[in-house]
Amino acid sequence: MIGKEAQAEFLLEAMPYIEKYQNKILVVKYGGNAMTDYTLKKLVMRDMTLLQFVGIKVVLVHGGGPEISQTLKRMGIESRFVGGLRYTDAETAEVVRMVLAGKVNKELVHMLGSLGAKAVGLSGIDGKLLQCSKESEELGFVGKIENVNTDLILSCLNAGYLPVVSTVGYDDEGNIYNVNADTAASALAGALKAESLILMTDVRGLLQKAGDADSLIKKVYVSDVPSLIKEGIISGGMIPKVQCCRDAIRNGVNRVFITDGRVKHSILLELLSDEGLGTMFVKGD
Repeated sequence: MIGKEAQAEFLLEAMPYIEKYQNKILVVKYGGNAMTDYTLKKLVMRDMTLLQFVGIKVVLVHGGGPEISQTLKRMGIESRFVGGLRYTDAETAEVVRMVLAGKVNKELVHMLGSLGAKAVGLSGIDGKLLQCSKESEELGFVGKIENVNTDLILSCLNAGYLPVVSTVGYDDEGNIYNVNADTAASALAGALKAESLILMTDVRGLLQKAGDADSLIKKVYVSDVPSLIKEGIISGGMIPKVQCCRDAIRNGVNRVFITDGRVKHSILLELLSDEGLGTMFVKGD
C-alpha cells in the first residue's frame, strides 16, 4: 500500500495513541547524528510540531557535543574526554553555556517557530531548573543533578508552549555545569512524571547481538537490566543510557524508549504505531 492510502492507514492506526498521549507530558532527548544533519533536523522539528498540534505536551531536551567541539577548536581550546564525558574546566563551561543556551537552543526554537509550533528556549539555569554539584573532580564542571525545579517548565506547558531545554546547570556559588543530555532528560521526565521519555540516539535500540540490527530487543523490564549487563548484552556506552531509562521509570515515567534518531519520523513511528521502532523500557518483572 502506497501514497494516500498508506497515509490514511497510518492516521487510523495512530488515533488511539494520539488519544492516549493527549494532554500528557512527553520528554524527548535530542542529539547525535539527527542533530548534525540539517534535513533530518528539520524533519524532527516537524514531528515535534505535529505532536504539539495534536495536544501532546512536548518537552525537548537537547545536547550539542559536535557544536561544542567545533567552537572549542576554533578558540584553540583542546577537547579532552574522561570515560566518555567531556572534561569541563571553568573556561569550557562558559563555552558550553554559550553554544548550547545561545546558539543551538535558539536555532531549534527558531526552526520550530517557522514550522508553526509555539516554542520557548530555556536552559537548566532558568528558573533554577537544574541545580548541580560536581560529578567528580577529575571531570571538572560536569554536573551531577541534585534538584530539578519544574515550575517554569509546567508554566510554559500550561500556557501552550513547547519548552526547548539546553543541558546547562548551575549551583548557588555561581558555577556553570555541563550536564549529560540523557541524564538531564531522565531527571526532568521523572520530576515531571511524564507519560513517556524518548532518547534519540545513533543505534536502533538495544540489540541481543552487537552489530546485528535484526536482533533488536523490543521490550525490556527494568528489573532485567542487571542481568542484561551481566550477560554483556548491555555494555559500553549503552550502560549509562540504559541506567537513565531505569532511573526515569523508577521516578514515575511510564515508558522509556531508545530509538534511532537517524530514521525519518522515528518519533512518530515509535509513539503512534503498533510496531514501534526501537526498544521500550517498562516497570515490572
